[in-house]
Amino acid sequence: MKSLLLNARSITIAGLALASFASCAEVSPSPLPIIVKRAQMHMGTLVTITAVSPNQDVGNRAMQVAFDEIKRLEQLLSTWRSDSELSRVNQEAGRRPVQVSSETLELVTRSLELGRLTMGGFNIALGPAIEAWSVLERQRIPDERELKRLKPLVDWTRIQVNQEARTIYLPHTGMRIDVGGIGKGYAADRAVEEMKRAGARGGAVALSGDIKTFGVLPDRNRFPVGIRHPREKGALIALIDLNDEAISTAGDYERFFERDGIRYHHILDPQTLQPARACQSVTVIAKEGTMADGLDTGIFALGPEQGMALVERLPGVEAIIIDQEGKITVSSGLRGRLHAP
Repeated sequence: MKSLLLNARSITIAGLALASFASCAEVSPSPLPIIVKRAQMHMGTLVTITAVSPNQDVGNRAMQVAFDEIKRLEQLLSTWRSDSELSRVNQEAGRRPVQVSSETLELVTRSLELGRLTMGGFNIALGPAIEAWSVLERQRIPDERELKRLKPLVDWTRIQVNQEARTIYLPHTGMRIDVGGIGKGYAADRAVEEMKRAGARGGAVALSGDIKTFGVLPDRNRFPVGIRHPREKGALIALIDLNDEAISTAGDYERFFERDGIRYHHILDPQTLQPARACQSVTVIAKEGTMADGLDTGIFALGPEQGMALVERLPGVEAIIIDQEGKITVSSGLRGRLHAP
């Protein structure tokens, strides 16, 4: 689960605005848009969709097509479903290529691009190592020999994608693709496009902490989002107003266990297959949810110095990195945009 929280105060303000618009509409027609909001469970998490629309019908339709798109993508991409396309790719590892949909092919292709961009920090082939740790279920600590045996199975550069045949092939039995570190951002992007086609003027799609926004609120303000403090439960370190942007955070504080005073979490260093230790959290803001979602994990593995250097080279990408000692580093494009919660 990612760890970015919508600012509770912004939700309250939006609710008040919605009630005000509704009461005005009963008295006389108003050209002002309204806010409608709904939440459902998809992709193993709570999905909250907010739509700014000219009327209730358009808002409801925009939310429904967004939920439908997320559900459709879950059926293609979830490795928790044995009948999904990615599960079939994993089941056929070492045997044959599997033909997949354009969406699955696109996401795996984008994931491999982000792997190259982050010098392997983002790795969709880490499934066998993540299962070995089993942070939430078994809470076991695999020994070095076991992790060494897994090394050939987590080499993302061996994933074979054939664009013309539209196939994905894992050449070694036991290899496994897992897009949990990027799939929610991709789903948010796709859901937003469906909302726009349905007539929504603005909105936010939040899959746990992966949030994609577009347009503005009825008062013309942008969508305020709070960035969670990695060590103080319920506290925010800052707020930011999103301008047709996506935001995502990778943190070491939601999926973890402690043993002998050491925290073991789910974000692994692809080099050592041990939990990455250099950061407490990484928040990325980008135009696309896909980019923000994949980059935050990759940067977490790279560490603060290499990670921030990468961000500063990427147009339209910003980041807030909190290192293991709690030091906060903010990319140059965010200075002046953050404000106190």
